[in-house]
Amino acid sequence: MGRLAVILGSSATGPAGGEVAVAAERHDVVVLQRHGSADAYVLPHRIDHAANLRSLAADGCDRVLAICSVGSLHAGLAVGSFVCPHDFIALQATVTTYEDARGHATPGFDAAWRAEVLAAWDESGAGDLRDRGVYWQTNGPRFETAAEIRLIATHADLVGMTLASECIVAGELGLRFAAVCVVDNLANGIAPKPLAPAEVERHRATNATQLRDALDAVLPRLV
Repeated sequence: MGRLAVILGSSATGPAGGEVAVAAERHDVVVLQRHGSADAYVLPHRIDHAANLRSLAADGCDRVLAICSVGSLHAGLAVGSFVCPHDFIALQATVTTYEDARGHATPGFDAAWRAEVLAAWDESGAGDLRDRGVYWQTNGPRFETAAEIRLIATHADLVGMTLASECIVAGELGLRFAAVCVVDNLANGIAPKPLAPAEVERHRATNATQLRDALDAVLPRLV
């Protein structure tokens, strides 16, 4: 069996998020920062997913656990919730590593690997991880309008800017892929007041501690 890769997102770019990376690196995993370093941040629409995932394959990885910062599309799915999505919508995503008919593929999360992640999370006592949810990928880097969120929320539970593209490329490269999404904000229009970037950052800093402890508990069961 190959090595496990953990891809960290926006939740791990700030000072508190640095502890998340350190926690992951304590275990026998390959850690990749999706957005680069805090002082050289790569916007979501400019991430080279193929380069990122090819580097993991070159390091001997065969499985990916992607950690993603997301917005909740339903008031009942609160900030601080952890969700293991089972499907996604990314109608505008055209990412692929292929230049031929192989691009006509059906993407998705690896069901068996996703089940392993859910079981390990439960057995570790790392806290609640919601099983199932639909992730909607927007282009970014801007946040969505309230009208856009009203449309999206009729079909999905979570909104973000990177996960679907990453999953598509991982599958093409033969990497088993599952994700844990951390709700760092209620999407614009879900909360009573408009979404503010500063509020998102505050929630990310708070959730980073919970994420750090969860990874410390779960990763030994997955490597």
